[in-house]
Amino acid sequence: MSSPDEIIDIDIAIIGGGSAGMALATKIDGVSTKIFEPKTVAERDCSWALWAHPSQLNELRPAIRGSWDQWRLIDYDSEVFHHSHAYRYTSLSAAKYLQHCETMLKKPDMMVRASVKNIFFEGGGARFSANGQNYCAQTIYDSRPPVSKSDSLRQHFMGWEVMLKEPIDDASVVTLMDFRVDQSRGLHFIYVLPYSDRHLLIESTMISAQLEDKDWYRDAIKKWLTDRKLEVESQLSEEYGVIPMDTVEPQNSKVNNIGAAGGAVRLSSGYAFSTIQAQMSLLAASITQGDREVERPFSKGLMFLDKVFNRALSAQVDQGVSLFMATAKALNADQFSQFMLGKAGLVAWARVILAMPKWAFIKSALRQLFSHD
Repeated sequence: MSSPDEIIDIDIAIIGGGSAGMALATKIDGVSTKIFEPKTVAERDCSWALWAHPSQLNELRPAIRGSWDQWRLIDYDSEVFHHSHAYRYTSLSAAKYLQHCETMLKKPDMMVRASVKNIFFEGGGARFSANGQNYCAQTIYDSRPPVSKSDSLRQHFMGWEVMLKEPIDDASVVTLMDFRVDQSRGLHFIYVLPYSDRHLLIESTMISAQLEDKDWYRDAIKKWLTDRKLEVESQLSEEYGVIPMDTVEPQNSKVNNIGAAGGAVRLSSGYAFSTIQAQMSLLAASITQGDREVERPFSKGLMFLDKVFNRALSAQVDQGVSLFMATAKALNADQFSQFMLGKAGLVAWARVILAMPKWAFIKSALRQLFSHD
């Protein structure tokens, strides 16, 4: 048992849990590592989603809540329907994923259920305290959520998990975006995951710089249900989230940032889970080879195109629905999955660009070229 005055030397400290911190902790081998996470898995629980290929489905099986090979986007004028043979849109329980990661830790004492405080940098490492104990680490990786500017573009949402009184017609199709809702405050859509024909996750999602009062999202969900004559038997849970769709600032720029703070959120879609898993696998392999630098998950070219897309979205608020519908119409199911994951090739990007309003895209590209971002 260590005394508070004793300094415990470790090779690697991971600050914060989440998908990045826990994924890295499970993959590191051969070096002394501790992960400092103040929250329990229950406190971290929420819904995560990704487009998964077969090998990922097997790896993530303990945390999967639902998986579908069909999805749609719909507005007042049209519907885009995708059916993929290569990817499945998959919903995960964050709590079950994190719990599974904890069981995979090489040593039980790797997990320290406490916040890191008083970081002092010295040489190539740092000293800090956690739960009254002093530590010294050669390398720190920080997976805590980054800081967004108040005027930056964000995806923000409120979700209800409900049981309906009567079954819906088709529980085999995910509704990624239903734009048949109030568009007066920014790009707004309803997102629906049918875990069964009566068990649904329904989210009111906005893409804008301005966050709304939580009752606004709740009212949007209620109206969507009422318009479709769907009656709720019981509400099982409620969750709220904000995802950056712009460049972010890490909580501490002096350490190695991973996950969202390390640039793993796809700016034009808000998806991050698959990117984080790939980033952590590469990092763990690099650590084994003696290289502890964190690779940026997206190329400069992709980052530029994402920022152009988001500039066009911000500048043409009234055309936001048409931008996303045009993107979905231009791509087949596998291309759309790859686009949302940040893995789309030149052909898919060319189709997306050609489907967009040309002048809006050209203006956004020129503004991005001459910006300092």
